[in-house]
Amino acid sequence: MAAREETVHREDMEEDEFMKILEASKQFPRVDTGTRDFTYGTAGFRMRADLLPSVMFAVGCLASLRSRKFNGTTIGVMITASHNPAEDNGVKIVDPEGEMLSEEWEWYATGLANCRTPEELRNAFIHSINLLRLNHEADRKVIFARDTRPSGDTLVNALKAALDATNTPYIDYGVATTPQLHYLVRATNTLGSDREYGEVSIEGYYKKLSGSFLKTLHIEYAQQSGPVFVDCANGVGAPALKELLKYMPEDKFKAVVVNDNIDDPERLNYRCGADFVKTQQRVPQPHTGKAMERWCSLDGDADRIVYYFEEEGNVFHLLDGDRIATLAASYIGDLVKKSGLDEQITLGVVQTAYANGASTKYIEKTLHLKVEFTQTGVKHLHHAAARQDVGVYFEANGHGTVLFSERALKAIRMHEPQSTAQLNALTTLKALSEMINQTVGDALSDLLLVEVILSHKEWTVTEWLSTYKDLPNKIIKCNVRDKNVFVTTPGTADRRLDYPPAIQERFDEFIPKFREGRCFVRASGTEDAVRIYGEAAEAYDVEHMLGYAADAVITISGTYISHLTHVRAGLKKEEIAMGLRRDPPDPRPGGEQRTR
Repeated sequence: MAAREETVHREDMEEDEFMKILEASKQFPRVDTGTRDFTYGTAGFRMRADLLPSVMFAVGCLASLRSRKFNGTTIGVMITASHNPAEDNGVKIVDPEGEMLSEEWEWYATGLANCRTPEELRNAFIHSINLLRLNHEADRKVIFARDTRPSGDTLVNALKAALDATNTPYIDYGVATTPQLHYLVRATNTLGSDREYGEVSIEGYYKKLSGSFLKTLHIEYAQQSGPVFVDCANGVGAPALKELLKYMPEDKFKAVVVNDNIDDPERLNYRCGADFVKTQQRVPQPHTGKAMERWCSLDGDADRIVYYFEEEGNVFHLLDGDRIATLAASYIGDLVKKSGLDEQITLGVVQTAYANGASTKYIEKTLHLKVEFTQTGVKHLHHAAARQDVGVYFEANGHGTVLFSERALKAIRMHEPQSTAQLNALTTLKALSEMINQTVGDALSDLLLVEVILSHKEWTVTEWLSTYKDLPNKIIKCNVRDKNVFVTTPGTADRRLDYPPAIQERFDEFIPKFREGRCFVRASGTEDAVRIYGEAAEAYDVEHMLGYAADAVITISGTYISHLTHVRAGLKKEEIAMGLRRDPPDPRPGGEQRTR
């Protein structure tokens, strides 16, 4: 009898939750997008902000389910659109270790977000519980934050409504950077364990970064060479950096904050920030810097960073993610050797096909380190780096970090230094492992990393640039009849094409004609087009090689025929008008990157 009453009670609780979801979701009706669906990808959901309230409610429901799957482990929800313009927004889920949402769950996110009615959403929620075999009564907890976009408050309300409807306790951390929320998720879930990541607060994040930074400067000669000028893209990185500076002694770290206007939403990412500097190959606006000053740019949610400087005559030099990766790999590799751990710890670098070949050659031939190539996308890089003892990964756009495995951390803790030199190297290595964000690419953490290395090496930006010379390279776009027929060969990290086979055969014929030539084709993620990357020892060879490549793609696969051109162009305009398609800006006018 007691068992039957318990079953009835549980069923009543479930029905109460399902009714709450049904009623609460009516406040956030889905915008009519016809047959067009929302899609959860690496960046989560990202689109025009007025389309997001219903999506946000669905994400709140999913976050509750995800937490139940881990028996009450805290799940994070970050509301941001990163480097997109201010009228956009987005949302992504952060898993228990501070990593991105498991790829298997992207299907559930997409399904819930595309329910057209409250009844559909309730039924999809019930169906998800059944498919996942979740314990309905399991504990659950969610934490969330947002960037500085004005639409954030409205989206927070939709998220809170979903969490209330699903009886999910939550903590609102207000305005924060994306890496700060990732930090908070891991810190919350490791609290009280032997893997405790840090104090569970945003203040704890600043304390951890500043404290470990100071430990790296235990060597007297390690002094910062003048201030670093930081373009914060008029985004959330500006108040975060200003707050971090309060924890840093002025005699050890100097930074000049630029583009910090978060009160005017229209200024967010406008002609500034990491994405602008990288794609346009120019300084942010406004720019009042002098020749040879050390500058860097963050993106809108402070998870990317690129460095750069100008010579006399406004000659621009970019120090992108490839440069940061080689700098970090070189320095950390030296520390491992100097500390006497080179027999116990291996260090590797993870790159994608878009990494400049000169950086790969420098890592392998000069640094004598292993390079692993993986598919394009930060989640692939992160997973590959996590398999290393110490894994360095950065995309060229400046998103990346250095991951220390539990095995490496244990070796660092247990090692007994045999000399003062070993002790100094070991102290710095340990401090770096604490300072570098282990959950995700973090512009503030990476900023400190670069400044530490340049201080220890006593390098200027010109010495950093001189480590190797980038090979000239260029990306072009070709419209094609159907991008889906372009399938890369598994295990080649997007560097070879499996289908159509005749295209790869043609590429294999002409690429050897060009010194240090490299060329590959990959389907666009947003358009019926492919992007062709070319790289060679000389700029004119790049142009010549890309001519061969484009001819092969067009001849073998065909360009748009007239009917399809008009139909697909119309669909693209329709998606843009709806806010569903948020194509990135062309790298440079004309849709191409200049050869460099």
